Amino acid sequence: MTPANYQAAREVYQRIADNVATIMQGQTGSARKLLAALASGGHVLLEDFPGTGKTTLAKALARSIAARFKRVQFTPDLLPSDILGVSIFNQRDQEFHFHEGPIFTNILLADEINRASPRTQSALLEAMGENQVSVDGERRSLAEPFFVIATQNPVEFRGTYPLPEAQMDRFAMQFTLGYVQAADEVAILSAQRQNHPIEELQPCVSLADVLVLKRAAQEVRISEELKRYVVDLVSATRTATGVQLGASPRASIALMKAAQALAFFDGLDFVTPDQIQELAGPVIAHRLVMEPQARFSGLTGRGVVEEVVKKIRVPA
Repeated sequence: MTPANYQAAREVYQRIADNVATIMQGQTGSARKLLAALASGGHVLLEDFPGTGKTTLAKALARSIAARFKRVQFTPDLLPSDILGVSIFNQRDQEFHFHEGPIFTNILLADEINRASPRTQSALLEAMGENQVSVDGERRSLAEPFFVIATQNPVEFRGTYPLPEAQMDRFAMQFTLGYVQAADEVAILSAQRQNHPIEELQPCVSLADVLVLKRAAQEVRISEELKRYVVDLVSATRTATGVQLGASPRASIALMKAAQALAFFDGLDFVTPDQIQELAGPVIAHRLVMEPQARFSGLTGRGVVEEVVKKIRVPA
């Protein structure tokens, strides 16, 4: 990539980040991780308490890009065909015609994904893993880019269906937004005194700009030593105490690609251990299945990853 193209891609990232920041006060870190997932071709699961801005963050990103955006509110009665689409018989020409579902978009917001049945949740598996869906025996490709942002509330269990391990593994990252500082919350109150500022948010980049950003992130160099470091971190979770099922090679790939994107955001043309360590928790922790006894004793996937990061030697 030429220096001019590299600089243009950097400006794309900065424009999106600045645009999102006008809506999401005090959430710079969350926006940074979300954009790293977008640039690396991954998908994101936002898990946090109600009212912390999960849906707003997704909508702010979608409105910042001149791309197709669809939102699906997941409910127990939602069917796979409500997401993928359905073939309807036309009396006029005596043929079936396929009507695309909301999954045929660039950015899909799957709101409260754990409220849908496992059958409906699984409708996203092929789409998230292979950028395609199979309907009526026919394979249909999805748009490029295709980016899923799913949300769920960790405190609501009535009427919810926990996401299975295969579904969790399809998400490149899972992270929380958390509560903002008091000063930022006051700024939020001031901004929303009359109406929500997101209604006035305008696109600042095109779809082509996002593809340029993705290509630039892919070209960031990562040394063989750091690739081995990524693999060592992920494989260490498979033998960690209290872990029933460790992270898969898909986690290694996601961590490498997300670290490349983060290094690009930082103005580097090579990955350093800092980017890998920053993203180890969001990329790996949600993929771990803890043993029941470990869960009862308070051990979490995030805690396991933190210990692994401390234990594994960092390449010089």
